[in-house]
Amino acid sequence: MTTFNRSTYRRLNNLNQIPSVWEGDRRHFSANVESDYDGQKECIVWVDGSQGVVRAMDVVSSEVGPEAIVRTLLRAMEYPQGPVKPGRPQKIVVRDREIQFYLRGILQDLGIAIEYVPNLPLIDELFREFEEDQNSQPPILPPQYAAQLMEVAEEIWHNAPWEILEEHQIIAIEINKWDIQTLYISILGMLGKEYGILLYRSLDSLKQFRASVLQQQDSSIEQLEEAFLKQDCLFITFERTEDLFEEYDEEDLDLADLSLSEVEPNFGNIHPLEGLRASLFEEEALTVFVALTALNRFLRQHRRQLSVDDIDDIPKINSNYRITLPQVSETNQVISVKVATLPEVTEELWEMANSQDLDDLEDEDDVFSPALRDDLIPPDSFVSIGMVTWEMMDDLRSHLHSNQINETLSKTGDGFPVILIQTSRPKALTLIQEIEAAGGLQTMFFNPGEDPFEDDVYDLGILQTKDGEMYLFGEFNQNDPIHKEALKKWDSRIKKTKGTCGLLIARGLKGASRGNPKLPDMMALFSAKYISHEEAGLGTLEKITITQFQLE
Repeated sequence: MTTFNRSTYRRLNNLNQIPSVWEGDRRHFSANVESDYDGQKECIVWVDGSQGVVRAMDVVSSEVGPEAIVRTLLRAMEYPQGPVKPGRPQKIVVRDREIQFYLRGILQDLGIAIEYVPNLPLIDELFREFEEDQNSQPPILPPQYAAQLMEVAEEIWHNAPWEILEEHQIIAIEINKWDIQTLYISILGMLGKEYGILLYRSLDSLKQFRASVLQQQDSSIEQLEEAFLKQDCLFITFERTEDLFEEYDEEDLDLADLSLSEVEPNFGNIHPLEGLRASLFEEEALTVFVALTALNRFLRQHRRQLSVDDIDDIPKINSNYRITLPQVSETNQVISVKVATLPEVTEELWEMANSQDLDDLEDEDDVFSPALRDDLIPPDSFVSIGMVTWEMMDDLRSHLHSNQINETLSKTGDGFPVILIQTSRPKALTLIQEIEAAGGLQTMFFNPGEDPFEDDVYDLGILQTKDGEMYLFGEFNQNDPIHKEALKKWDSRIKKTKGTCGLLIARGLKGASRGNPKLPDMMALFSAKYISHEEAGLGTLEKITITQFQLE
């Protein structure tokens, strides 16, 4: 049996011995109690029977040994919680014979009597109150509507509105029931950070929140949190299940790549006076059910029309639906709902965001635009020099989000030379949008570069967009034999396509598809003219930081 160090016994014996009896116990705890432990949990508690106060309490895993009881007891003696002073009790009573014998062996030099009793009235009462508090807490979702809400959430995940709508592209759902006239829907997920739907009770609340976020982009976390809590909305968000927290790297994880079994929906309410509540009451649950059911029907009916290329616009669409409420009586109630897009609001929110971006640019002290930029290709992207077979090219034309390859291209050689940029889906979408906003690609080339501190020589992969900007897409060591072979094949294919090449953008940075994307992973293919570095006229570039080069 493990015992205290002699110095510990001396320290504890220096504490005043209090003329009181303490109750101690270890009991199974409700699964609803939050703690750092998974699975079965137990509560260790020490109560001063004379003063009627809890001196120390811990929640531990049921697998933890009896040492945990002693650790909690020491805290009760030396660092008690509540308005009591440190001290040793005269007597300890427990209801477990094993605990009694264990404590007798550990505490025999502290002058504390350890006795067995069949009942511990103070601790019994304490746990009764725990159970009553647990049972009095309202459920996260009303039990009679929970199943239907989870079903409609599953359909939302399958419909993936974030693939076609951005946060500022607003949809109105007119309900006129439960004191709700119209809900204003904002979709979260286009940026790949959060997936869900905000259902604002007023248009003013939606606009005020977006304005606050834009104005406070450089503000403290506390200021952003305050703006967040001033919203007036219901919500549904999706998060990965707890068992995936260790399996995936949070920074690189895109929930959209996960199956429904790997995510879980969360419902709740935000109000300036209530704050954030991760639960729904009955009327709120019905409101969310009706709104999401109507939204699902609207998305299925008008998905093609909503998939517009202009993110600053949304087509004017409206539809009416009859929604059957979940079983509330012997006869189900049906209500009429109107769903409509709001192009004017979408335009207003878009202009609000753009005006803020312009203000930020005007405030910047450094307006120098370098000759070579490195802010287009997402960090940690997989970049490779390769080709797409001509058979695959035919499939790509009908599949891709964006395709700028001339169909009259001569199919000579083993395939079409491409630079592959593979990253996460949201980052790929952003990259595609930025290239499209620049008018597409103009040229691509490999330019010599050197690191004067390491004597390394590079082939710098550079692309130029049609607005004249030049971007670094890769640094390839000229002494790398794999790169040498890839560049040799690239030059051969380029000759056969007469200088035409492509930039292939794909998702799937993690897993088996990394470096070998399948057709569903490929998202865009941009055409470019390949030129020599002599034609580019940059000369040799010199490395000045880890990822930046400049003209000599």
